[in-house]
Amino acid sequence: MFDLRSLAWGRVAASGHKVLKLFPSLLIICSVSFYSGCATLDGPPNPDDPLERYNRAMFSFNETMDKAIVKPVAKGYNWIMPNALNTGVTNFFNNLDDIVVFFNSLLQLKFHEAVSTSARLVWNTTIGLLGFIDVATHMDLPKYNEDFGQTLAFWGVDSGPYFVLPFLGPSTVRDGLSVPVDWVLFDPVFQDKELKVTLSLLVVRYTDKRADLISATNIIDETAPDKYAFIRDAYLQRRLYLIHDGNPPDTGLSEEELFGDDDLFEDDLDLEKDLKK
Repeated sequence: MFDLRSLAWGRVAASGHKVLKLFPSLLIICSVSFYSGCATLDGPPNPDDPLERYNRAMFSFNETMDKAIVKPVAKGYNWIMPNALNTGVTNFFNNLDDIVVFFNSLLQLKFHEAVSTSARLVWNTTIGLLGFIDVATHMDLPKYNEDFGQTLAFWGVDSGPYFVLPFLGPSTVRDGLSVPVDWVLFDPVFQDKELKVTLSLLVVRYTDKRADLISATNIIDETAPDKYAFIRDAYLQRRLYLIHDGNPPDTGLSEEELFGDDDLFEDDLDLEKDLKK
């Protein structure tokens, strides 16, 4: 019997193979955006975002790639994948991420988290069929979020300025430099010696992740007066929350001081307008 979804999946897989072939070209485009962004670093920088001109240039590049390639593929992925299988793929990659979480928990001396995460790995990998079924959460073994950037923060390494990474998006200098450490040392996706296998797994992982965020990003597109500033501030607040395990330090500012400023986005919007001229 003719299966439209199987046919569509085959076409998406073929398209993904073509994207992998174009990967070197995409890196060249990314490099051009990087240097052009750096070239526009004139005038007084925002003290809270000293790399803002570069960051906005790279953010614009990422947005262009997202609209042209990533988001359409993610929408097709959501249409093709049955809900149960979609959830299973997300669970599978979350299970692989628990290996990264386990080692970084040990490096941060969070032994309770490490024991809990190791138990998650055992149950989800065995009973949960390689992680496709998340049985551990129902056994009161919660999913933790740890990475090498948080490990560096635990040992006192400053975050450095906000920094937008090509393709990967919001980060800081510290967190951006820590990404390859997690990849090379802990992430099982990068342990396969076949480059095609690694790239294919990465494409599926980030397509699945982007597909899960479509609704959220649509809301941001519709409501945020300055999408760059909104994502930057949300990212930095979430990182602070994760680094301090849900108990970030008090900023010392009242709710009125935090949210009562009518000109909160004015400087960022003015800069965005200048960049578009």
